[in-house]
Amino acid sequence: MHSILVLALATSALVLPVVDAAAASATVQGAGYSMTVAAPEGSQDSQESQEPVDVNTATEKVLEKIPGIGPAMAQRIIAWRKEHGPFERVEDLLNVRGIGVKTLEKLRPFVVVHEDTAVRGR
Repeated sequence: MHSILVLALATSALVLPVVDAAAASATVQGAGYSMTVAAPEGSQDSQESQEPVDVNTATEKVLEKIPGIGPAMAQRIIAWRKEHGPFERVEDLLNVRGIGVKTLEKLRPFVVVHEDTAVRGR
């Protein structure tokens, strides 16, 4: 992701290219000053830094935080879980209306089925 970071210094502006805004920092030096500019803490997408979510124990609100899952999809996942019992494996999400192979692959980094929450031999 490319963005532009603009700093106003006195009466002029300094424009610095920022390649990765979540991890960016730059040191600006001038006549008698030095300033380091960094992205604020927590600016990185919170889901990227969290452990994957167990789809057998996640609440609707937790599921909605996963990229690609909105309120309707979260409700369908929970409804499927209530009707059929715990998911045995992540691939069982394919049984939920609206989740196909492409969607599953997008969700895969963010979801898990822990062995202690799965029902085996369904």
